[in-house]
Amino acid sequence: MDDTTDVTDGVDEPGWDVDPDDEIAPAVEMAGAQLKAWREGAGKRVVEFGLLIGYSEDLIRKIERGARIPRPEYLDKADSALNAEGRISAMKKVMAEARYPKKIRELAKLEAQAVERSAYGSHNLHGLLQTEEYARALIGTRRPAHSPDEVERGVAARVARQSLFERSPAPELSFIQEEVTLRRPIGGRMVLRRQLERLLEVAQLRNVEIQVMPTAANGHAGMDGAIEVLKFGDGTAVGRCEGEFNGRPVSDPKQLRIIELRYGIIRGQALTPRESMAFIEQVLGET
Repeated sequence: MDDTTDVTDGVDEPGWDVDPDDEIAPAVEMAGAQLKAWREGAGKRVVEFGLLIGYSEDLIRKIERGARIPRPEYLDKADSALNAEGRISAMKKVMAEARYPKKIRELAKLEAQAVERSAYGSHNLHGLLQTEEYARALIGTRRPAHSPDEVERGVAARVARQSLFERSPAPELSFIQEEVTLRRPIGGRMVLRRQLERLLEVAQLRNVEIQVMPTAANGHAGMDGAIEVLKFGDGTAVGRCEGEFNGRPVSDPKQLRIIELRYGIIRGQALTPRESMAFIEQVLGET
């Protein structure tokens, strides 16, 4: 549930390296084998094919042996060059899921099942609220520094998770953000301005509530750090609180009660949703 961990757009790097021990490795290998079969079936040598679609021979060989996950644009170009009539482009959905880090795939599965989500953030804006450029800048602050490839995988995964806002039926989403997360200029002033505008946009959704905890608040129940709770349709839930249970996810009802109690108190201590929107607009005007 960590939204801080989860840029190579150059011609020679349209993909992500595959961890051989990852469960998605067989699917990537199969896709690579299919791409190779399509290329050979069309009578194209690797060098010739590379010139045709604008990618290096080394990159094509990596993809075809399953060592690299192809990006959507690579699959589209291959589909067009090999006259595959959409059958290669159809791999994009599976490859899009494969490119995300394992823990992000697991989180996305939980989010897809959740009917309610509550999150309090003390240092960063929640990943579901972040713009792509803000997410890229934020992930880039990590130390030890991520490689450009790792940064892009993290950004892609974070943006993809935001399809949650388009789900039907829509889950109930509650976010409480510390004031500092609205003011820290991650990525620079313009990136922050667009991020604040995004918050105001998301807050208009009927299933979303965004609240702000002002720095001037004289103490509150979230001083121990971030909190997150996901509830599911069968009545079960999973939660995490940095200040309880060693910060690990818990599902025991007694432990969840403590986390939910704390979140409920924070929610009552924060600005109301209406007050929070006015506060964000004020910060935007000052930025």
